Amino acid sequence: MVVTNDSALAQNLRIIRNHGMAPKYFHRQIGGNFRLDALQAVVLLKKLPHLGAWSQRRWEIAQEYRAALADLSPDLLLPVEPYLESCGSAGHIFHQFVIRTKHRDALRANLQGIGIGTEIYYPLALHQQDCFRDLGYREGEFPEAERAAKECLALPIFPELTREEIGLVTGAIHTFFENKHV
Repeated sequence: MVVTNDSALAQNLRIIRNHGMAPKYFHRQIGGNFRLDALQAVVLLKKLPHLGAWSQRRWEIAQEYRAALADLSPDLLLPVEPYLESCGSAGHIFHQFVIRTKHRDALRANLQGIGIGTEIYYPLALHQQDCFRDLGYREGEFPEAERAAKECLALPIFPELTREEIGLVTGAIHTFFENKHV
């Protein structure tokens, strides 16, 4: 779902969601079949009233993570939140809370070993994905993207995450770095 108050953007999104057609059967751009079916629409309508509270809670969890993990820099980098001062909780939703560390794989294994789930959403940079192989890029041509793919780790973040669970996650991360698993 996309929400916007920009009418030009809204119109463009409608075109993209319907195979890029406008008018019908004339394709000015690449699109897809991104229309909701009735069941998905009903679920979204039931969830929509909770969106504000869920978003607020995700932001609060992110701030708790930030406060608890700030002292681990430079071994662990926190996500950038450029609009924190000007927008507060309205500046970032934190669908994911992604940290960066050169010790990502060891940290992840350690957390998994004690039952804390994490995720690596982008294990390869885009130019390393098979679907883009025909573009001809080679390893090393986008070193920052490749480094990010090797260092990023998403921590648990969902509105129902409790303060105790956040403490478990951050405590385990501190223990990992204190015990010099690195």
